[in-house]
Amino acid sequence: MAKHRAPEGAATDFDAATSALADVTGKYSVDVAHTRIGVRARHAMVTTVRGSFTEFAGTAHLNVADPAASSVELRIATASVDTGVPDRDAHLRSADFLDVERFPEIVFRSTEVEQVDAEVYQVTGDLTIKGVTRPVSIDFTLTGSALDPFGNLRVGFEGALAIKRSEWDLTWNTVLDTGGVLVSDRVQVEFDVSAIKVS
Repeated sequence: MAKHRAPEGAATDFDAATSALADVTGKYSVDVAHTRIGVRARHAMVTTVRGSFTEFAGTAHLNVADPAASSVELRIATASVDTGVPDRDAHLRSADFLDVERFPEIVFRSTEVEQVDAEVYQVTGDLTIKGVTRPVSIDFTLTGSALDPFGNLRVGFEGALAIKRSEWDLTWNTVLDTGGVLVSDRVQVEFDVSAIKVS
């Protein structure tokens, strides 16, 4: 059994995904109300702290026949980071971490899209945090498509990206008396995306 997964057949299993269309080619806008951009990092090397960004905007152009012609752009408001603890969130917004006054956005722009298999697309692009731009690659799984009750065609994608925050000038830390550091350098960014076709 995989880590952090409920046993097979447990009550927490999701219903099967729907696939309304085989061809989801078109221009899409990220539906913020039904999308989560999460982050998680190790704290004191004994537990995982999770949070999310609550303000963001994104667009995608999907081309099923020619995946290389697809593109993605995502802008995240750094001040919207939310871990559920106001003091911690204030620290994350400060110059020690995201420095939201000087750098109000995290930006990702794709430079290449490659179809890995029937439902997985590797999206490579430039990730900019605190004015530092570095290339990253994210595997996104197409989790389904559906026509919602309001007549919107939706597609869903899930993906995750592990980065070393120090490579984007996020270097603040405190050494623990027992060894190790307070905050892990490795941070995982998680994407649960619902996007609506706009054209």
